[in-house]
Amino acid sequence: MSTPTTLPVFPGTVNAAGHPATLGVMGGGQLGRMFVHAAQRLGYFTAVLDPDAHSPAGRVSHHHVQTGYSDARGLAQLASLCAAVTTEFENVPASALQALAAHGPVAPGAAAVAIAQDRIEEKSHFTASVGVAGVACAPYAVIETPEQLQAVSADLLPGILKTARMGYDGKGQVRVKDAAELAAAWASLKEVPCVLEKLLPLKAECSVIVARGWDGRIVSFPPQFNVHVGGILAVTEVYEGNMPAALATRAQAATEAIANHINYVGVLCVEFFLIDDGSEHGALVVNEMAPRPHNSGHYTLDACDVSQFDLQVHAMAGLPLPQPRQHSPAIMLNLLGDVWLDAAGQPRTPDWQAVLALPGVHLHLYGKLDAHPGRKMGHLTVTGADVAGVKATARQAAAILSLPGFEAA
Repeated sequence: MSTPTTLPVFPGTVNAAGHPATLGVMGGGQLGRMFVHAAQRLGYFTAVLDPDAHSPAGRVSHHHVQTGYSDARGLAQLASLCAAVTTEFENVPASALQALAAHGPVAPGAAAVAIAQDRIEEKSHFTASVGVAGVACAPYAVIETPEQLQAVSADLLPGILKTARMGYDGKGQVRVKDAAELAAAWASLKEVPCVLEKLLPLKAECSVIVARGWDGRIVSFPPQFNVHVGGILAVTEVYEGNMPAALATRAQAATEAIANHINYVGVLCVEFFLIDDGSEHGALVVNEMAPRPHNSGHYTLDACDVSQFDLQVHAMAGLPLPQPRQHSPAIMLNLLGDVWLDAAGQPRTPDWQAVLALPGVHLHLYGKLDAHPGRKMGHLTVTGADVAGVKATARQAAAILSLPGFEAA
């Protein structure tokens, strides 16, 4: 993919019409908010398209286009404001990104986002692109018709039935042991197109974040070692030795191959399962990709000289992509709305006094006004001079806030 003639968009500049250089984002959640902060720090003006009047990103941006994601007038307004546009979540309509691309650079593009929106397309892309020894897709079957349901091989059971579209944070997934449970699960999901994945002997989970420019240059953060609770990320650990070096190299190579295969532009996260295949370190299975910055990469704000959001800005605007360097070991703890509720489900104020007294703790709250169970409200990153100290502090913070999953930290 060649660089559009309108790039690069330099920060702090004014165009011929007298408008300051402005970057746009589809979506007003916390990822959009952190993108806006990164862009503004460089001197860009920003515009957010989101229907929520109180969206975290919209509240801090220069412009908030308060419309639905497919609203033609809203898209036209965003396009008129912005020199380039990105997205903060994968379920923005691909058609909306296509409409914006008719007026200026959009990264990632509609084709890449469309792949991430459909597990069937995603699996096909992974199969065609990975090409790294020791990395593969989980065995799977596509179920779109009763005939395909009946034809499922017994070798794929027990398994996990996942809706092809609109599934995230464990939603749209059902574990099934046998053919009867599979049929019942598909019926409970209204017989929408699904993917059945074979249940594998899972040892751990990890993710890799890369950024790829219009010129094909690609840079990578080190693999993140992740712990999920209830399908939602709880803990991310990133430091030398968090996983075997051979596996880390494979995960990075596979992620770069996935990005290169579709000429991806922007920040991309690929999630992997580490499975027990009888070998010394196990094997990697590609789980899914997110065409945007990722929860597991939030530690980069505090532990790296360039964050994932900085790279998102650089990639879309056509600026150089520096290779990020991690200067401190880090553990990130996700803060869900549960932290604001006591054991009886009543509202409470978390003990920030005790948490912020801990060394190397960085608190990030996303500006959301209503806390409820499972809602992502913020995160803590713990950094320090050595891994042992970071782990000890993370355990203290998790204990103060009663966070799940901290045992892995």
